[in-house]
Amino acid sequence: MTVLETHTTDSLLELVTAKSEVESLRLLTELFPGQVAFSSSLGYEDQVITDLILKNDLPIRIFTLDTGRLFEETYKTLQRTNRRYETKLEVVFPRHEAVENLLNEKGPYSFYDSVENRKECCFIRKVEPLNRALEGVKIWVTGIRAEQSGNRQEMHQIERDDAHDLFKFHPLLSWSFGKVQEYVKVNDVPYNLLHDKGFVSIGCAPCTRAIQPGEDFRAGRWWWEDESKKECGLHAK
Repeated sequence: MTVLETHTTDSLLELVTAKSEVESLRLLTELFPGQVAFSSSLGYEDQVITDLILKNDLPIRIFTLDTGRLFEETYKTLQRTNRRYETKLEVVFPRHEAVENLLNEKGPYSFYDSVENRKECCFIRKVEPLNRALEGVKIWVTGIRAEQSGNRQEMHQIERDDAHDLFKFHPLLSWSFGKVQEYVKVNDVPYNLLHDKGFVSIGCAPCTRAIQPGEDFRAGRWWWEDESKKECGLHAK
């Protein structure tokens, strides 16, 4: 019997209920030693989790996906984070052959032409690298919050991900955006300066814009698309 078979979503949810974020993360590292990883986009929420992990010396591997199309501010956030915590976050890149083929066949902005093209680009630059990074992982920690989108409001703090044969843990699922901002301020956590310019969800530069007052949290991502549930494929059901 494997370690995953000894636990269920419900049993893990019961174990973390009423525990703090740090207590829950520590418990999961004890249940799945060496098999807990956190994927960081270097955004507000993920910087909070990085701070929780590194300040409490939790044995959790932290990695980030470099799509090759990130904002300069995002790279500077990575540099400041490494310096602040005296660490080196793992950086995972897409397969260069796949990127070369995409650009040679469809050009550098094919994702504006159709949803299918955009999802193809997302798969090459984000989904496939993530799949490699999650090999051998049994607990995938994310910075998802319920209020970020309608799709994410349907999520639970711990979920089974059959595609990757693991459990996903969203420690900040119930946090408000205001609570995230307050934590960053009080704890002097390095953050992406684009957040000060109206960017709440930051991805690739050609596919992300600031949002206007009253707009949905995800409105700045793939804003030219008409879909109600806009995901890149990392967390889509």
